[in-house]
Order: sequence, then structure tokens, then C-alpha cells
Amino acid sequence: MIDDWIIFLLLFLAPVVSSIPIALAYKSKGWTEKLPYLSVFGIFVSVLMSLYIFFVFPENQQYAYDWIPDLGINIVLITDYLSRYMGVITAVIAFFIAIYGLDYMRGDYRPSWYWFFFNLFTASMLLVVYSDNLFLLFVGWEGLGAASWGLIGHWFRDDDEIAYVGVPKRKVGPLELSWPPSFGGWRAISTIRFGDVPMFFAIAAIWVFTGNLNISEINWESLFLNIGAAGTVILLTLFLMGLLTKSAQVPFSEWLMTAMTGPTTVSALLHSATMVAAGAFVFIKISWYIKPWELHHVPGLNYVYLFALFIGLISGLYGALAASGMLERKVLLAASTMSSLGLMFGAAAASYWIHEEVMPGINLALLVAFWYMAVHAFAKASLFLVSGHLIHATHTRFSVGALEFGKRMKPAFITTIIATTFLIGMPPLTAYWVKSGMDEVMEHLIHPIGFLPLILLILTSLVYAAILAKFLSLNFIKGEKPHHEHLEGGGLMKLGYGLMVSMLFVLIYLIFTRTETAGFVHAGFMPTSFAVGMSILVAYLIAIYKPRMTSFAKLGTFFNDRMYLPFVNDYIFPKTGFFVSHLVQDYGNRGIDGFFNTKVMPGLFERISKGIRTIQTGYLKTYVQIVLGLVMIFLIIAAIGGMRI
Repeated sequence: MIDDWIIFLLLFLAPVVSSIPIALAYKSKGWTEKLPYLSVFGIFVSVLMSLYIFFVFPENQQYAYDWIPDLGINIVLITDYLSRYMGVITAVIAFFIAIYGLDYMRGDYRPSWYWFFFNLFTASMLLVVYSDNLFLLFVGWEGLGAASWGLIGHWFRDDDEIAYVGVPKRKVGPLELSWPPSFGGWRAISTIRFGDVPMFFAIAAIWVFTGNLNISEINWESLFLNIGAAGTVILLTLFLMGLLTKSAQVPFSEWLMTAMTGPTTVSALLHSATMVAAGAFVFIKISWYIKPWELHHVPGLNYVYLFALFIGLISGLYGALAASGMLERKVLLAASTMSSLGLMFGAAAASYWIHEEVMPGINLALLVAFWYMAVHAFAKASLFLVSGHLIHATHTRFSVGALEFGKRMKPAFITTIIATTFLIGMPPLTAYWVKSGMDEVMEHLIHPIGFLPLILLILTSLVYAAILAKFLSLNFIKGEKPHHEHLEGGGLMKLGYGLMVSMLFVLIYLIFTRTETAGFVHAGFMPTSFAVGMSILVAYLIAIYKPRMTSFAKLGTFFNDRMYLPFVNDYIFPKTGFFVSHLVQDYGNRGIDGFFNTKVMPGLFERISKGIRTIQTGYLKTYVQIVLGLVMIFLIIAAIGGMRI
């Protein structure tokens, strides 16, 4: 039997170690053209290890190695249900994207930088997935942030308009709605850091109150009861800040749109199996062990889950509406990803009110959220990879492509049809069964909360179907004829998204054969789910036939501008920040400097010094007078005190 720790070391280190040679050979063009294959092989090793863990390692087994035991900081990994599945999903998706990247990134001006950070990205997500210790998880979490900065801003020269987001020189009021790659990388890391800091404080607080950082071992009920309702709300809200910013939920969504300045391979990995998925995955994992459905007696917990429920559902609808007005291929897909992540958060948060466990320890709502994440990962990665191929073929990031063009791009055309239909929730394809389970979850909320969650879910699903149909139609059926067509080559790109989309058939097989997902199949045969599914199909077909409506052009522009949310991120927040900094600089710093260094304190010491110097005359008579004066004062005080007694 192979040592368990060797498997984990190969899983995490193979991608990073295999990318070091190309990083070191950055000055040699000959080597940097050959070594990407070694980097891809490193990810393939992670695929093999994740599959070995899935099929050989026992479920719910914990693997611990003491690191700093006195502080509860140890290397603790776990092979629970979520980790085993998500580990395979992450590694497989990264491998398929890496194959695609061998073609897509050929001839790039800094391949060493790209492949090192791409593999670090993969390894960091795998660490997040398998970690049971919150500190170790946070190490992987920060690795994702660092790698995202390196990859989103990969084309840092800002010398190619095709890598921008928005229309150059287009302004709305004082704000120019165009963002270069260098800005996209900076915005991503700064937004994420805004959430990471409170998340770190929350982890520190958990250690202070429990003395334990292992997610599966923490007595969450005892922790929440000890800190009370206010403490519970504050602690979990601080922790959620890291998850919401990572998953680009409202109002932290703008970084995800401008992150499309990075290479398409980065966009595919970012939006499917890493980074944004990390936020939703950790929320599902934490809730898996908190078991909020059993803690209704814990004060404050309901407010946190109600907050997460509506933040998720509102983000879902906002992302879908924003995408409905977009024409940039990758930005449209990015907004739709934000929408899907919102539904994952909403479904996972609903676990507080869902008492149904499909199997011991497996809550229906969390299972729905996780399986929707799996379906979304492969479908969305496929669409991003197709989008990258289209950008190469047409030399534009905007949606163009008539039916004649679609016939010449058959692999991409077929992949897009499969990915969109399998993702929107139309019967009887993959996402339909998972979305049926999600419908059932939201129906359960009618009694404790009302109809609003179900209404938001249905509205989001209908708009979501329309935007993916729009993507299909404008790029392959009813779009404008491309000005440039470069259809040669791209064999590995076609192989990459062909392999990716084929996994959707594997997922539908698993849904119908796994015991825990039997509830999805049962929900799919319910009249309500079927009616919703058929409505989604109708919305999809209408949007294919009519992808753009001129009568709604102004509304579409409003949605394309993300309902002016960029003003909050690019104008209001910076202006407010600069105003505060000027106040600190002009008044705060000067006031402190004046008090301690130039005026108040120096003046006080100067007066004290002069006073001391006036009595230091050197004459005995002066000192005798001072002593007698002090004695008289003391006698007077003593006499007054005696009279009071």
C-alpha cells in the first residue's frame, strides 16, 4: 500500500514542482516552448492522485500531521464527501484547460510567468478542497489570491485592445467604462483582500474561543452559545466576507467582470473549479459541519443564513440581468457565473430551514448546491474555452458569427449547444434534475419565509436561459459576419473543450445511479419542476430566435453597464477614500505633528524648562525660600484637613 502522505504530497506539489523548470528558464525561448508539456504533466499527476483518493481512500477519514500543535495549527486533511468529489473536479478541469492552453498560449511573451501561476492556482485550490484545518485552508486561500493577481494581469503591457474589458474611450459621466489587464489584476487582489482580512480575524476568533481549527472537530453549537447572538452574527459575517468577495457576490462583483482581461484559460479555470468556486465551496463545507438545521435554538444563526440566502439570490438575479445586455463574450459568461454562484449560496443557505437529510449527515439543500456547482463547473469551463477559440478565430472579443461561420466551427458550435442546454435546467438534461432539487428546496421555504426565494430562483433561471441562448445565437447562428476569420489549427483547443463538455454526460449518469441523488430524479418528475423546466426551454428558444431586441436597447445598455455598479467601485469608493486620506493628511497628520512635535508638547516643555531655570539661581537664599514656601503650603493643607475632621 502506498503511503497516504505520499499521495497527498504528489497531489499538491506535482503541479508546482513541474512548473519550476519553465519559471527558471524564462530567458530561453527554446526551453519555454518545450517545458509547458512538463507543467501539464504535473497537473495530470494531480488528476491521478485525486482519482486514487476517490476510489481507494476511505470516506470521512482524517489525516493529521502535527505542525504547531500548541496553537492548533496542524496539517489536517480530510476525505469527506465534498472533498473527494471536488478534488477530482478541480484536477480534471485544470488538466483539460491545460491541454487547451498548450495551443492557446503558444507564442505568448511570458510563458514562464503564466505556467507557474496557473499550476500554483491549481495546487492552491486542491489545498482548499482537502483541508480540514482552517489555517491550512487559509494558506491555500491566499495562494489562490496571489495566483489570480498573476494570471488576471498576465498581459500587463496593456498593448492589445483585445485583452481589455469594455469599449475604449466610452464614458458614462466622469467614468470611462474600459479596463486594461493591469487594472484587472490589481482590482481582483484588492477586492479579495478586503474580504480576506475579516475572514482571518474570524478564524483567529474561532481558535481563541475553541482552541481548535479543524472544521470537522469544532463544537459549533457550543461556540455559538458561548459567544451569544451578537457574537455569532459578527463572527460568521466576518467569515462570510471572505467567501462573498471571493465568489464576487453583490456588491463585490466588479472584480469578476474586469478579471476577463486575463487569458481565456485563466477565465475558464477561475470561473469553474477554482477561485470563485472556492467561496461557495467553503460555505457549503462549513455549513456541512455546522449543521444549521439542527441549531434552531442557537440565537443569531438564523439571521446569518437569512442574510446569505438573499445575498445569493439577489446576486443571482443581478448577474443574469447584467449578462442579458452584454455582447463581450467572456464578460457575458462572467456575469452568468456570478449568477450561478448566487444560486449556490442561496441553496446552501436554505439548509438552515431544510431538515431533510437524504442520507445520514447529508442535507438536501447542501447536496443541491454542491451538485449544481459540479454541473456548472464543466459546462461553464466548456463555454469559456469555446469563447477563447472564437476570439482567436475572429480576432474580436465581441459576439459575432452567422450560421455559415457556425458550420465552419462545428466542434465549437456543438460544444456550445451541449453546454448551454445541459446547464440552463431544461428537461431532461443534466442541470434539470439538479435545478428540480433546487426548486424543491425553495418550495420548502414558502412556510418559514414566503414565496420570494422561489420567485427569485425562477426569474433568475428564465433570464439565465435567455442569456446563454443569446451567447449561442450571436456567435453561431444570427450574429454579424466576422470581419476576420482564422480557422486553421486549434486542434488541442478543440480537444480541450471536447473533453470538458463530455463530462456533463458522466454527471447525468452519476445523478441517476448515485443513492444520494435519487431525490433529484424524484423532484424532476414533479409537475411544478416540469413546468419550470418547460418555461426555461421556451425562454431559451425565444432568445435563440431573437437574441437582440432593438426596442429594449436602452435597457440592455443599462444592464451592460452593470446598472452603474462600476461607479461604486471606480468612482464613489475611490473619491471617498481620497477624501478621507486628505482629511488624515491635512488635519490628522498635521494635528498630531503639531501636538507632539512642533507646538503643544514642545511649548509645554519649553515653559516647564523656563520655570525650572528661574528657580535654579544658585543662591542658597532662593532655595531656603522655596522650601519654606512648600512647608507652609503643606501645613495649611494639613490644618484644613484637621478642621474637617
